[in-house]
Amino acid sequence: MQDQMKMSGFDWLLLAALSLLWGGSFFFVQLAVGHLPAFTIVFLRVSLAATALGLVLWTTGTPFPKGWPVWQALLVMGVLNNALPFSFFVLAQGETGSALAAILNATTPLFTLLVAHFGTTDERLNRAKVIGLGLGFGGVVVMMGGAALAGNAATVWAQVACLAAALCYAIAGVWGRRFKRLGVPPLATAFGMLASSTLMLLPLVLVVDRPWTAPVPGWVPLAAIGGLALLSTALAYLIYFRLLASAGAVNLALVTFLIPVSAIGLAVLVLGETLALRHVAGMTLIGLGLTVIDGRLRQRFRRKSNTKRPIA
Repeated sequence: MQDQMKMSGFDWLLLAALSLLWGGSFFFVQLAVGHLPAFTIVFLRVSLAATALGLVLWTTGTPFPKGWPVWQALLVMGVLNNALPFSFFVLAQGETGSALAAILNATTPLFTLLVAHFGTTDERLNRAKVIGLGLGFGGVVVMMGGAALAGNAATVWAQVACLAAALCYAIAGVWGRRFKRLGVPPLATAFGMLASSTLMLLPLVLVVDRPWTAPVPGWVPLAAIGGLALLSTALAYLIYFRLLASAGAVNLALVTFLIPVSAIGLAVLVLGETLALRHVAGMTLIGLGLTVIDGRLRQRFRRKSNTKRPIA
C-alpha cells in the first residue's frame, strides 16, 4: 500500500467527524426534500458552500483559481463532482430515503476502480480488485433485484440515479488529478468547482424550479439547507484536505466505510427509516468488496502469518 501514514488520535477524531458530516448530507437532504424544489436545494448547497470557502481563501491569503485552462477544468469538475451527483441524490431520495442512498453512494470506490483502469495507465485492476468489484456489484444486484421483481419502477430508477451519482464521483476523482499538475491548491479547487456548479445550476433554478412560486418553507428545511451547505460541504472540505495532508490518501479512504454507518444511524434513529433484509445483505456485500479492495486486513493477516512462521 502506498501513501500509508500513521494516524494520530486527533486524525481519527477528524475522520469520524468527516464521516458524520458526509453521512449527514443524506440526512439534511431528506429533511429538505418535498419542501424545496430539487435544483434549488442543490443550488443553495453549492452557492452557500462556495461563499464560505471563498471567505476562507480570502482570509488565509490562499490564491484563487486563475486562467481559462484552470477554469475549464473546474467547470468539468463542477459538473461531475457537484451539479450532477448532488442533483441525482436529491431527486432519488424522495423515493429511496437517505439510508439506501448512502449505501449506494458507497459504490463510488468500485466505479473509481473501473474508471481508473480504463482511463489511467498506473491504476490497473488486479485479482483482488476484481474479486472486490464482484462482491460489491453483487451487493448492488441484491438490493435492486427486490425492487425490480416487485415491479417498483420508481424505486429502481431512483437507485439507478444514486449509482449514476457514484459514477460521476468516480469520473471526477480521476479528472481531478490534473489540478496538482496545474498548480491549483486543493482548497482553491474545491471553491472553483462549487462556484462553477453554482453558475451552471442558476439557469435550471430560474427556468425549471421557479422557487418564488413555491410556498415559503418552514425553519426545518431551511436549517437543513444551512447544515448541508456549511457543515456537510464547506466544513467537510476543510477537514478533508486537513486529513489528506496529515493522514494520507490511503487512511482517508477509510471514510468510505464510515459514511453509510453515520447516515444509516441518523436515518434510523432520527428519521425513523427502516432497511429491508436485502438492503442489509447488499450493504454487507459492498462492505466486503471494499475490504478486499482496500487490502489492509489482507496485509495484516499476512504479516501475522509471517511472524508465526518458524525459523528453519
